[in-house]
Amino acid sequence: MAIGEQVYGYFIPTVNLMGVGSAKETTAQVKTMGGTNVLIVTDAFLAKSGMADEIKALVEAAGAKATVWGGAEPNPTDINVHDGLKVYKENNCDMIISLGGGSSHDCAKGIGIVATNGGNIREYEGVDKSTKAMPPFIAINTTAGTASEMTRFCIITDTSRKVKMAIVDWRVTPNIAINDPMLMVGMPPALTAATGMDALTHAVEAYVSTIATPVTDSAALMAIKLISENLRNAVANGTNMVARDKMAYAEFLAGMAFNNASLGYVHAMAHQLGGYYNLPHGVCNAILLPHVCNFNLIACPDRFAEIAVAMGENIEGLSTRAAADVAIESIQVLSADVGIPSGLTELNVKEEDLKIMAENAMKDACSFTNPRLATLEDVIQIYRNAM
Repeated sequence: MAIGEQVYGYFIPTVNLMGVGSAKETTAQVKTMGGTNVLIVTDAFLAKSGMADEIKALVEAAGAKATVWGGAEPNPTDINVHDGLKVYKENNCDMIISLGGGSSHDCAKGIGIVATNGGNIREYEGVDKSTKAMPPFIAINTTAGTASEMTRFCIITDTSRKVKMAIVDWRVTPNIAINDPMLMVGMPPALTAATGMDALTHAVEAYVSTIATPVTDSAALMAIKLISENLRNAVANGTNMVARDKMAYAEFLAGMAFNNASLGYVHAMAHQLGGYYNLPHGVCNAILLPHVCNFNLIACPDRFAEIAVAMGENIEGLSTRAAADVAIESIQVLSADVGIPSGLTELNVKEEDLKIMAENAMKDACSFTNPRLATLEDVIQIYRNAM
């Protein structure tokens, strides 16, 4: 997809640990990074479930102190960041570990960037607004979806505007990312489905992005293949370690793809649903994905035909256009199979809010690499189609 004379960057954590039992490496990594007083940023459930205490014990085994803060909410807000920063400072912390899914990782990124750069998290909306490195940062992942544990993306809700701010900054990339499928076994089927479809959305949007490269293409296609082969099994039986392990690789590969090729209108529009209604991000992506794909299809039908192949569909004898349609149908079947709601109406989205959300979506950083240019009416219509 990439054309013209342009330099393309490639962003990824310095160290990436994967596989069953990889979380146990936390002790060694804390020692390596020299942390002495660690803030563990997580959500309320993980703080109470015992998993956060397990990570705390691994930190303490490295000879460091650890404070567990369970204030990362779904769709983390500027208020969450402020509250976590207060705990970081009160405990004289010098290192951050995030434990959880995208909410914990993004909240930790927000805390870290303000801890060293000062000001308010709202000042960092946009691309590369920070000037100082974050504190040493380890991200331990417990879901197979957002890939926030390894990206330079940080999504924080501005509560005053009811808008999800996209902070895209290479300095918020964690130093170390840990993906241990053993930590993902406890995900309920609905969360497994939503996060898996989030990963699929990352891969598809990155593959059709205007700044895709051969490097991001390879990661995106393999992610699509792994998700199409393993998500149903992971939803059906959460203790299926083969499926869990493959989904952990899939979400990481999808993160590699979109961390460097960016995204498109699915995410730009889903961010508004999350900011306006506090809806689950993965579910919003899954509902919007086939509708945005239909809109984008004329811009790159060959790409969608290749997505169909990656999803295991037989396109022999079909025209490129017909094969592209098969890809979208395959996405819809997968979404239905894993129990994603059929439309936004089921999530109580209101027609009267579509215009303001569409206006905000067009300003979202993710919209800039969508393969087809959209008008305000186009975006409103996509929302309507997804109702």
